[in-house]
Amino acid sequence: MIALSLAEIASVVGGQTYDIPDPQVRVTGPVVIDSRKVEAGSLFAAFVGERVDGHDYARDVVDRGAAAVLASRPVGVPAIVVDDVQAALGALARHVVERLGATLVALTGSAGKTSTKDLIAQVLRRKAPTVFTPGSFNNEIGLPLTALSATDETRFLVLEMGARGKGHIRYLTGLTPPKVGVVLNVGTAHIGEFGGREQIAEAKGELVESLPAEGTAILNADDPLVRAMSSRTKARVLLFGEAADADVRAENVRLTENGQPSFSLHTPTGCSEVTLRLYGEHHVSNALAAAAVAHDLGMSVEEIALALSDAGTLSRWRMEVTERPDGVTIVNDAYNANPESMRAALRALVAMGKGRRTWAVLGHMAELGDESLAEHDAVGRLAVRLNVSKLVAIGGREASWLQLGAYNEGSWGEESVHVSDTQAAIDLLRSELRPGDVVLVKASRSVGLESLAQALLEGFENGGDAR
Repeated sequence: MIALSLAEIASVVGGQTYDIPDPQVRVTGPVVIDSRKVEAGSLFAAFVGERVDGHDYARDVVDRGAAAVLASRPVGVPAIVVDDVQAALGALARHVVERLGATLVALTGSAGKTSTKDLIAQVLRRKAPTVFTPGSFNNEIGLPLTALSATDETRFLVLEMGARGKGHIRYLTGLTPPKVGVVLNVGTAHIGEFGGREQIAEAKGELVESLPAEGTAILNADDPLVRAMSSRTKARVLLFGEAADADVRAENVRLTENGQPSFSLHTPTGCSEVTLRLYGEHHVSNALAAAAVAHDLGMSVEEIALALSDAGTLSRWRMEVTERPDGVTIVNDAYNANPESMRAALRALVAMGKGRRTWAVLGHMAELGDESLAEHDAVGRLAVRLNVSKLVAIGGREASWLQLGAYNEGSWGEESVHVSDTQAAIDLLRSELRPGDVVLVKASRSVGLESLAQALLEGFENGGDAR
């Protein structure tokens, strides 16, 4: 964080200082909520969770070098006490970004947010110092923490914004007002909470409504609900996609023999070739969104194409590809899942597995509400239509719907199997995998299938080829 005195922080957040001998002591380290991440000069924000109360760690973090604790009650060590720690964290983030003078880029969407955020960050840091959301730290706590990690040298701040209901993105943009806003797509993630795609679009569009007139709304031309958001912003609109009228578009899209996308990138300033290191055609749209941001911020098409072609995966368990020494390829995409990302991952699996046996090891997709049965059934059916060799559905009711969809789609359904838990799937795969197989592992975060992917790599760590 930019260096601030404890007195200044207390003023910004409307807090009272307790047990602080010198209010001019400055916070020079990061703002953290995990006591294990405290460094010299840190500010530790003490949250009360379901199982852990951060206030209990106050003395320990100060003993290890924290400048003070941001707390909701006195803790017997230097502290700034506020009524609401989350609100105070947000107020501090707003103060810091106003001081920075950096360009804030915010993005949202139903699928692909984290991968796109990682691409944007990797492209922009070719131009200037860039800070970006780690992983999917995109909520009311994670977003302020990301903003607070910026320093005086930061020129671009790239922020992923998630939403589970109307008003969430409006709140986040109030904490960190963006100049550039990107909306990737409107899908069915969290549809059970929102009630429908139109309601999701209403919530996602809060991002473009927040933009200033001198800002830029970067919208997916290939998604009608996103394209329609152009009427909801006073900012300049820049379209990306494969549509002929997109300002930043891809032409001649194809996949390499490894399933990596290659295309001609067209911007208003020219054209250049891109071959991504990522897997799956769905990353073309993500790359175009990143290219549109970079174009808007002054990078040439040649610079953008080179940066995109060099960019890799920064966040764990998102199409993380490892080839074992025996030739089995594990695709760990277990971080999360929704119908759109499931379909994209299955298509990527098939592209990667040409001429090889392919396995789709899938768990349930959460928060689909009344659409859950139809969506799980559809994913199972799609696996058949794409000629995935084997489907392993893991879990309870939703997994049975996946398997049933595959079975009902045709005779291939006999190649599908429903197992009760992760260990049963591990046992099955260990006994049946053979050299050359490609295995996709994917489910909603709550299923925790990354442990299955790791189990399939155990004993191969020192010889595997991580790509």
